[in-house]
Amino acid sequence: MPETPWWKRGVIYQIAVSSFADANGDGRGDLRGIIERLDYLNDGTDASLGVDAIWLTPINTSPLSDFGYDVSDYRSIDPRFGTMEDFEELLEECHRRGMRVVMDLVLNHTSSEHPWFVESRSSRDNPKRDWYIWRDGRTPRKPPNSWVAVVEGSAWKYDETTGQYYYHAFLPFQPDLNWRNPEVREEMFGIARYWLDKGVDGFRLDLVNCLYEDAELRNNPPKLGPRPYLAQKHVHDVSQPENLEVAGELRRLVEDFGERVLMGEVLTLTPDVCIDYLGNGSDRLHLSFYMEFVRNKWNAEAFRTSVRWLEENVPDGGWPCYYLNNHDLARSFTRLGGAQPRARAKVAAAMLLTLRGTPILYYGEEIGMPSSRIPRKLIDDPVGRKFWPLRVGRDGSRTPMHWSAAENAGFSAWESWLPVDSSYRTRNVEQLSAMPDSLLNWYRQLLSARKANPALHSGDYREISGLPKGVFAYTRQAGAEEVAVYLNFSAKRVECPAAPELGAGRTWQVLLSTHEVDASRDLSRIRLEPNQALLLEAHGLITSLR
Repeated sequence: MPETPWWKRGVIYQIAVSSFADANGDGRGDLRGIIERLDYLNDGTDASLGVDAIWLTPINTSPLSDFGYDVSDYRSIDPRFGTMEDFEELLEECHRRGMRVVMDLVLNHTSSEHPWFVESRSSRDNPKRDWYIWRDGRTPRKPPNSWVAVVEGSAWKYDETTGQYYYHAFLPFQPDLNWRNPEVREEMFGIARYWLDKGVDGFRLDLVNCLYEDAELRNNPPKLGPRPYLAQKHVHDVSQPENLEVAGELRRLVEDFGERVLMGEVLTLTPDVCIDYLGNGSDRLHLSFYMEFVRNKWNAEAFRTSVRWLEENVPDGGWPCYYLNNHDLARSFTRLGGAQPRARAKVAAAMLLTLRGTPILYYGEEIGMPSSRIPRKLIDDPVGRKFWPLRVGRDGSRTPMHWSAAENAGFSAWESWLPVDSSYRTRNVEQLSAMPDSLLNWYRQLLSARKANPALHSGDYREISGLPKGVFAYTRQAGAEEVAVYLNFSAKRVECPAAPELGAGRTWQVLLSTHEVDASRDLSRIRLEPNQALLLEAHGLITSLR
């Protein structure tokens, strides 16, 4: 078989830089903290997690009013995270370990404190005026159109200095760039080239389908919805055809630098849009985030249906991408855990790391970090502050990593920027590493099995049918190697009938299981315990882990 690109066979680990590890003792995570913890992520042995790449939340200079997604200088490192020398050392150390580094690239908007916007708002005839989207109101004090920001309220902010409105798809301090201005387009591509020249291995593209808006700024049609943003059909403010052109141009750019990756966050309520950004599989993004999957509740049929849809719709040359956690979501340990969060977390991990596609893990997912409740006075997230107590903000999924049971969870020698969740005393890397049956060691086993077995990291996917309610099962096959994955989402013991997909009379061996099982078995009948994940491989195939 030809060599599979690293971004297909590998596992990507998202690091919220502010929350991973604090080396300088100021209470906020930094680049040097990540460097000091790289052996945990991958030191080439089974004792490490064994991930293949890290994705960093934004580290450019920023007011940090929105977790760094409000950039004020794209070609620098924010001093709170370290220096450019620290970043270059991180790149070198990751590459030495065989790990890649993916940066978050915010192309849609800047901070209102960016020098470009400061100039743009200074006067109507400033050379940077057209770098952003300025319009007169329909009438005095009435916005140019009816568009609503993602975080509610008008997407237009009136500016007293020049008497016009500027457009912000998200928060008022994040004005949207005008991608119809060729100078803006050239500058943003130049920024991407700058970091590629430094050696980064790709980008996670923030809101990649929001770069262009309708040239005429036409109103969105109304529809029924529970809140203002969902009460519009977003046909004119997102997913314009020009966004796809940018995706294609970025693909051509990164291919000049060798094996790089583009991962796109696509803001959409319909799954077909994320497929559009893959193009034919080789002319747009390498990976497009599939939000339909992560929106599921704990239900085997729901996940089976999501995977089936993606498998049927991903282009022949394309590749799926799955995740259950990120910096904007309530953590899956809380969101999906119900009354048995640890057992369910193991099943979820087995699914995420054995489906066909690139899995993305979020820091702390592997130790079962929950969503925290943040006291109102300590809320950092502007969304959380704006809507408290009606809507929960995103801080609960951004709390510091639990390294040990020491003060501040071993994250920092000082009080952390967000409070450490109280679960750190029993749920931390140090203690879970010493427990053979822990969630952390289950992740390590899964990652090791995935790396060792081409069927799991590169093989075809085939759904197993005719199963009891609550069971999701499938096979992965690459050449002569085949693995069967059985996931019991229910709290009941179930028996699965013979699976024709596996072939009659074949003998299989247990590769991994969350429960004690016989070392080998025929598949005329499979009994699954409540919340059991079972991985089987055909007898005589590679069974050793890395």
